[in-house]
Amino acid sequence: MEEKEWMALVFGQNQIQAVVGMNRKTEKFGLALTESEAQQLVSLRRDNLREQQRVEFGEGILPKLIDTFCDSSYIDQNNYVQIIARLQEIFYLYKNEMLDEITDDELLEFMREQFDTVCFGDPDYLEETCLDIFAQAIRAGYRGYQETGGRGEFKKMDIVRRWDREVFLQALSDLM
Repeated sequence: MEEKEWMALVFGQNQIQAVVGMNRKTEKFGLALTESEAQQLVSLRRDNLREQQRVEFGEGILPKLIDTFCDSSYIDQNNYVQIIARLQEIFYLYKNEMLDEITDDELLEFMREQFDTVCFGDPDYLEETCLDIFAQAIRAGYRGYQETGGRGEFKKMDIVRRWDREVFLQALSDLM
């Protein structure tokens, strides 16, 4: 076996063990990954990185992603692997879309807050609406998220909700 293949195999095994090791925390939320599921997520990580043309050193984002989302009321054992896989894919996509201007922690904080509050556990809405709007703002030069660590940001740019509020308030005043 070539040295490069051997190193990739060892690195992959370390990744799998790190992900399975997260079970110590996630089990109290009724979530656990088998070694096979962890292997699947690590394999998807490699594919996502390749697709997004990204390089990641060290442990990678997967354990941190699991740690960030494991206590969400929208994740249960039945959808755990699928949701984490989808969130991982979205994470790498939006690291690129935001031109790496945002830290991993800021992006994870924003994702988690929107996932639970605005998206009600829908990763597609997270990707196609919340993160799309946020990425556009960051590409346009918005940096307010640096002060908040990514918390409370969507409220500032949620033009749909603002418009609905304005229409509601106008309709209410018309009734009075």
